[in-house]
Amino acid sequence: MKPVRQLFGTDGIRGVAGEYPLNQATVFAIGRALGTRLRRRSQDARVVIGQDTRESSAWIAEALARGLSESGVGHTSAGVLTTPGVAYIVHTHGFSAGIVISASHNPWQDNGIKLFGRDGMKLSDAIEHEIEQEIFAHIEELAAAPASAIQPGADILPGDASLRADYVRWLVTNVDVALLRGRRVLVDCANGAACSVAGELFRLCGIEADFVHADPDGRNINAGCGALHPECVAQLIVESAGKYDLGITFDGDADRALFSDADGRVINGDAVLLLCARDMHARGSLHGDTVVATTMSNMGLEKALRESGIRMLRANVGDKYVLEEMLKTGATLGGEQSGHIIFRDGESTTGDGLLTALRVLEVVGRSGRPLHELISDLKIFPQVIKNVRVRDRIPFDQMADVAKAIRKAEQSLDGNGRVVVRYSGTEKLARVMIEAETEQQMTLHADEIAGALQTAIGI
Repeated sequence: MKPVRQLFGTDGIRGVAGEYPLNQATVFAIGRALGTRLRRRSQDARVVIGQDTRESSAWIAEALARGLSESGVGHTSAGVLTTPGVAYIVHTHGFSAGIVISASHNPWQDNGIKLFGRDGMKLSDAIEHEIEQEIFAHIEELAAAPASAIQPGADILPGDASLRADYVRWLVTNVDVALLRGRRVLVDCANGAACSVAGELFRLCGIEADFVHADPDGRNINAGCGALHPECVAQLIVESAGKYDLGITFDGDADRALFSDADGRVINGDAVLLLCARDMHARGSLHGDTVVATTMSNMGLEKALRESGIRMLRANVGDKYVLEEMLKTGATLGGEQSGHIIFRDGESTTGDGLLTALRVLEVVGRSGRPLHELISDLKIFPQVIKNVRVRDRIPFDQMADVAKAIRKAEQSLDGNGRVVVRYSGTEKLARVMIEAETEQQMTLHADEIAGALQTAIGI
């Protein structure tokens, strides 16, 4: 049986900043627990810390740093940097671990802590469970400590600019810049971590980029912009009347990217996987002719890949689970509909929105065709995702009416559609995804299952 984790979700520890488990005392304990663990393995352990633009990220980073210091572990701040940027620095600069302070696409009031091992990869569920037990032990120990032991100190910004510059230079080496030069793009930085590096990256690649939502104030991250609102950049593309080849939008920590074609149509992660898979397949870099997607990926992607001679595997939702399946199978491309795309034909160890943007532009440049033409044969099965805010995470088969509604949908679709019901790993949500041949079937089953969930455990 898998251990039940109490602090970690599918993407680190996440919650409302200032409230448990992201209050001062617990964050300090997390730093101390991680430091103690690293110190047992190496007397010279050192951790790199990066953060997004939330106003709470500064004090969380500082509290973590003091916890690390108290356990005898040094730290270096990379300042405001994307999640994949920190992952890259960890394994290329000899750090023992990496920490990212970010709640990704969540609103500014939330925050989170993501941990990376020395290999630049997110920790396994088993290791996160072990660390949880150590964190709880430190929390108990600190409960009896004087209050001065956990008081906030100085901000650790702006951090080491040379680390951010190294990451940008590495991104440039991943593409043929000649294919990018002169491309015209509109970029939505979500007022998040991408703001610190995107401008320099696109300049070095010779891309003619204009930026929106690139003026963070600590509280405007993801506010009506970014990857949760790709329609914003799409609308601006339409209004620009041919000024741009395409639009790009990142989430708060820029580990994912979505796109808009020149006509304002939103391009999600499924479509990005398709065009990148075909390009890599043609160039012989798609190992095993295999792509790893997730349970949420549309059946239309699977069909289009199959018709291109490419096999699609499905992992659980979460880019760490996609990566685990890629490592198991040797696949060099994987990702999620939400825009996490992982390229393993190089040194990437996690989803990287900036790298994805460059690779999409590279495919467009190499093909000589506009973005919409490259995915014109992708026929999307009608799909809907309904979110139900819940107070508890009771197994679905233990709620009679919910289980009954799920069985009814599965029997009705009978292989000509899919039913995926799961709890979010980062929010108190149950997600109901239905794919069907008709919108009528899709809506009927989604409403019935969501309604049963709302009645049983909804808020």
